[in-house]
Amino acid sequence: MKIKLWQLRQKQSVPLNGKINMSRRRIETWYKKYNGKVYVAFSGGKDSTVLLHLVRSIYPDVEAIFIDTGLEYPEIRDFVAQFDNVKVLRPKIPFNQVIDTYGYPVISKKVARQIRDLQNPTDKNKATRKLYFEGIKKAKSFKLPKKWRFLINAPFKISERCCDVMKKEPFRRYEKESGNKPYIGIMASDSNQREAGYLRTGCNNFKKGISNPIAFWTEQDIWDYIKEFKLPYCSIYDTGVKRTGCMFCMFGVHLEKQPNRFQLMKKTHPQPYKYCIYKLGIGKILDFIGVEYKSIKKLKEVK
Repeated sequence: MKIKLWQLRQKQSVPLNGKINMSRRRIETWYKKYNGKVYVAFSGGKDSTVLLHLVRSIYPDVEAIFIDTGLEYPEIRDFVAQFDNVKVLRPKIPFNQVIDTYGYPVISKKVARQIRDLQNPTDKNKATRKLYFEGIKKAKSFKLPKKWRFLINAPFKISERCCDVMKKEPFRRYEKESGNKPYIGIMASDSNQREAGYLRTGCNNFKKGISNPIAFWTEQDIWDYIKEFKLPYCSIYDTGVKRTGCMFCMFGVHLEKQPNRFQLMKKTHPQPYKYCIYKLGIGKILDFIGVEYKSIKKLKEVK
């Protein structure tokens, strides 16, 4: 079911209590559709914490699934451990093997996917690679921006595959074994890509088997819900961290104001910082794309 942009904006402007009621209806529809064979994808972040509370306010026995990739902040693991009925799954291979095999996650999933194809030319992706340079009249966004084309010749591999291997594969494995369908907690306001996805399908995507009942919420709605229902949230947010996904992910870091996630990590988690910057080689990648990670003062002086 395609959604018009004005319809999304209208939903986003609805007061929190109205959004709660709309989300609950979508949760109930999904639950009944699959006769209770559902689960909540629980990351320990604020969004999925609100989602879990919403779902369990109606159906208390719904299982939550947490993927321990080995890349989570320790505060996230401690926070998740406080919840009942949470099943912990792990990927089949660790992050260092993922980047060795496929490449580093940089810029965005879309750009990383384009660079991966361009770094690995084959007869099968020949037409696609051509479109990355020429684009499509009706879809200019398909074209690889010129400012990122220098990454094609980077002295390291680039790929978007880490998320698929580290997170999506364990979920798929669980769904195949259990037959359960997920509730996920992502919002259209998070990115242009997520907004486009919501406009294509709405909240309950029965074709792909994914329910996203808070897709039309905003970040402020999340914090307001936490305050109104006095929900606990992970202490990592109090350190200045804004996103609680994989600690070493570089997607979007070039857009962050200082201190960015790696500058914060140096202060709050020095050991993981040293491991990712030097052992995993994240530092050389950030140097290559022009992102400061050692200090804040250095970049301010350049400006």
